[in-house]
Amino acid sequence: MRVHVVDGTYELFRHFYGAPRRTTPQGFEVGAVHGVVSSILALLRGGATHVGVATDHVIESFRNRMWPGYKRGEGIDPELLAQFHPLEEALTALGVVVWPMIEYEADDAMASVAAALVTDPEVEQVLLCSPDKDLAQCVLGDRIVQFDRRARRLRDAAAIEARYGVPPASIPDWLALVGDSSDGFPGVRGWGAKTASAVLARYRFLENIPQQGDWEVAVRGAARLAESLRQQWSEALLFRDLATLRTDAVRIASAESLRWCGPTPRFEAVCAELGAEGLAAQARELAETRAKESA
Repeated sequence: MRVHVVDGTYELFRHFYGAPRRTTPQGFEVGAVHGVVSSILALLRGGATHVGVATDHVIESFRNRMWPGYKRGEGIDPELLAQFHPLEEALTALGVVVWPMIEYEADDAMASVAAALVTDPEVEQVLLCSPDKDLAQCVLGDRIVQFDRRARRLRDAAAIEARYGVPPASIPDWLALVGDSSDGFPGVRGWGAKTASAVLARYRFLENIPQQGDWEVAVRGAARLAESLRQQWSEALLFRDLATLRTDAVRIASAESLRWCGPTPRFEAVCAELGAEGLAAQARELAETRAKESA
């Protein structure tokens, strides 16, 4: 079986800014919720059988206690923020497993599921459905891969290394050096993406980088970069910790627990509340088709 693990928060942002606006009969904006539910139904119609969705139930996580500049909810459009919880309710009613994160983040949940399924002999492949570079660290060969649904692009370990210049295991170290503006930490002064890729391609992890800049790789300003890393060593380790996804955020009984078996009785009422009765009909039709195929 192939297991699709979807970044629900990313999908919600994507549809909020890319899909048409829609309102409920009461006038509340739900276009992003409608878009994500439609997208998950499309994934299921396309043949996905085992699906789980990770969401950020709240914006802040344990990482905000580690670094004061870590991403927060300020600046998020209130109409988008108001759709976080309705999305979780709608997907649960659709019959999809949802992991709403509070202490951890959605990426941590996805990493946890991938780690739990990597040794399952029934699982042919785990597709982490998100383009988020943090998740590149979870990729393993062609067994755990990243899948950018928008671009229709699948990245295995070789593709990750081609894209970032380092293997998946070095992604947290790479992010520590270059920073991650979307997560709110700056990286080490003077280190750019190309330099970090070149150095880590040779040394893999921060601890292996010679402190004096006598590196076995040709980069400009090696002594200056080494000095910068020495001065910010504690910050670099902290940034790597921020970038490292946790694999104990959620637990699943088995891959089979993620099989989609059709919408719950609640889904029709949820769709009526969203003014999206057509989604309920699509879900019923798909469930009936699968029941016939398995009979």
